[in-house]
Amino acid sequence: MGRAAEDLVARRLLAAGWSILARNARTRSGELDLIALEGSTLVFVEVKAGRAGSIAGPERPAHAVGPQKQRRIRRLAREWLAAAERPRPSGVAGYRFDVVGVSFGRDGLADVDHIRNAF
Repeated sequence: MGRAAEDLVARRLLAAGWSILARNARTRSGELDLIALEGSTLVFVEVKAGRAGSIAGPERPAHAVGPQKQRRIRRLAREWLAAAERPRPSGVAGYRFDVVGVSFGRDGLADVDHIRNAF
């Protein structure tokens, strides 16, 4: 389900004119779901998936990214940016952290909740 959500979000971002720089980007401490450029803004995108009507977890998957997970994503972003073997994207004017929750319904349709500048 997580992979399907990431694929869906990546397709939506590309269709909106974003550039995807990395998917499942590994650092020494973990993995970032998506790293993208929206204009001159470098965006670290955390994707959360869930099933509509599920009793496990919060009602909206995007709400599952609490303070501890936010700190972890910030740390991973710093590690990704500091990696010497990776050239920094040119023309970046700022950074942002977005969270995208994807709720899959029993009918196979997905409800996407994109929270820009989530933290």
